Amino acid sequence: QVQLVESGGGLVQPGGSLRLSCAASGIVLRINTMAWYRQAPGKERELVARINSAGATNYADSVKGRFTISRDNAQNTVYLQMNSLKPEDTAVYYCNVVTGGVGVPVLSYWGQGTQVTVSS
Repeated sequence: QVQLVESGGGLVQPGGSLRLSCAASGIVLRINTMAWYRQAPGKERELVARINSAGATNYADSVKGRFTISRDNAQNTVYLQMNSLKPEDTAVYYCNVVTGGVGVPVLSYWGQGTQVTVSS
């Protein structure tokens, strides 16, 4: 089993910055992709950013140029640096980790979510 602990959410003014962290602990076997999703009230959960084991990244169009995803493989941790935040970035942000691959079952884990509120 893998547990994900998120931190770094909060209230920030438009134009401000926040850094989210998500640490994986437990029996962690072969982390593949690490990602951040978000869900705003009344909307579906959407992918914000993803990073694979080789470090390749992809972003939602709405956050390109403002958000940066990174990972520390030694610490089993993924980060999301969010700059130039806008009110429309307000949502609960969820960490997702996919483990496994060839010869190892592929499993997906979710964090508990952290609230990000962008408001003046």
